[in-house]
Amino acid sequence: MTETITAELSITGMTCDSCATHVRETLEGIPGVRDALVSYPDASARIVLERDVPVSRLIEAVVARGYGAHPRNAAAASAGDGGKPHIAVIGSGGAAMAGALKAVERGARVTLIERGTIGGTCVNVGCVPSKIMIRAAHIAHLRRESPFDAGLPPAPSAVLRGALLAQQQGRVEELRHAKYEGILESTPAIEVVRGRARFRNASTLTVTLNDGGEREVVFDRCLIATGARPAIPPIAGLADTPYWTSTEALESDAIPERLAVIGASVVAVELAQAFARLGSQVTIFARHTLLYRDDPAIGEALAAAFRDEGIAVLEHTQASRVAYTGGEFALSLPSGELRADKLLVATGRSPNTRELELGAAGVDVDRHGAIAVDDSLRTSAEHIYAAGDCTDRPQFVYVAAAGGTRAAINMTGGEAALDLSAMPAVVFTDPQIATVGLSERSAHDQGIETLIRTLTLDNVPRALANFDTHGFIKLVADAKTGRLLGVQAVAAEAGELIQSAALAIRNRMTVRDLADQLFPYLTMVEGLKLAAQTFTKDVTQLSCCAG
Repeated sequence: MTETITAELSITGMTCDSCATHVRETLEGIPGVRDALVSYPDASARIVLERDVPVSRLIEAVVARGYGAHPRNAAAASAGDGGKPHIAVIGSGGAAMAGALKAVERGARVTLIERGTIGGTCVNVGCVPSKIMIRAAHIAHLRRESPFDAGLPPAPSAVLRGALLAQQQGRVEELRHAKYEGILESTPAIEVVRGRARFRNASTLTVTLNDGGEREVVFDRCLIATGARPAIPPIAGLADTPYWTSTEALESDAIPERLAVIGASVVAVELAQAFARLGSQVTIFARHTLLYRDDPAIGEALAAAFRDEGIAVLEHTQASRVAYTGGEFALSLPSGELRADKLLVATGRSPNTRELELGAAGVDVDRHGAIAVDDSLRTSAEHIYAAGDCTDRPQFVYVAAAGGTRAAINMTGGEAALDLSAMPAVVFTDPQIATVGLSERSAHDQGIETLIRTLTLDNVPRALANFDTHGFIKLVADAKTGRLLGVQAVAAEAGELIQSAALAIRNRMTVRDLADQLFPYLTMVEGLKLAAQTFTKDVTQLSCCAG
């Protein structure tokens, strides 16, 4: 006897009982369907069918009749195709790949839709190329100037940007193939469709194929992971100029003599310093202060470091107009006119959601176009999930990947939540900036009484040995319990110490617990222990590596 299952579908578009009758007749006409009960008031269909009948066949039939349908229970999500649910993934970056691979691992069949280059922002035009360029700029800076110049005389060298770019892009291509293209090619459960996707309804995507024509993809679940693009401010004249975004800046084979940077974002400060160290005369101007969303001391320390290097920092400054004539940019500022050979606009990123026609699927977005998701990564449409930079969550690739993984677990019958309470973040300037947990201001906004300690780096043995004591480590603790709530660090290699702070916060450690831990001497992370000790001791009166 053929095994049967009972699948439940949500039906959209019905306006009366007659519509329910039409849907029922349509479903009962499908070979393998034994019975169908359709309710207009409940907007649902309950179908008894043979197990090997794909749920996609049911949905396609309902959609062809003019209604919408999507799985309502686990049986519907896994009917047909050997019991494998069909998951559509839009995008191929960090969130998309993590989600697709986890979904396959948990028994799903995946159709991955990508309109452009496989791999998304991070590996192609974001994290990887920018960190390579930043590292090269750091080496150039040390050859020109370091704390050891008295014994190691400076030996500045010419910057061959073309050769550096070839090295940078070679590594980008290598990683893209190893971590994205190669994995997709070797995973038969993932079908890659090259084209631009948009929602036809809550269970169907229409894909405009890159090589011509269209294809419809009917899914049981969907993960939207379309990333974000550079946001461009509405400055008069800007759109008519050949300005750079981070993409063009990272792909440039030349270093401009004069570079103007609009923005105070992570991308703005990282690339401003990199270009300055590679030879550009850089002016960065911000509408507020540098990294103004962070603790004010962070922006102050970074601005001071930039000015020490000869970078002009103009805070509380906006350009009212931009023009491009005679091969140079002219920016109208309150203090006068600024001229530059290149202009980098780095004022944040906007979610890539505009062309998806999310309204057809009942997916809500905020005023910036970001998809609203809950801790399970579910959107306002119960069977559609989203992760990464297209959502209202922080725009970091590791947050995207974690979100994609958790969404896949939830789409395949599991339960997983994205907890960002101890999310570390790093800005790859010099000094680096690293944060985790609550700042003093955010703790106060939550009504938490805090104890604050700030340790300057002239109290950290590693910084003294490096002859580089610029920066600080700041700890935020609950005044009642002593529990560590947040850490902000401005220091060389701050990114290497912040994960220890994240683990301490995740494990609800007190500052006393942190102070009592063993930290290796002459490491920057030892600064965490010293900062924790300042809650009860004067660390200037301690011996080296005092426990």
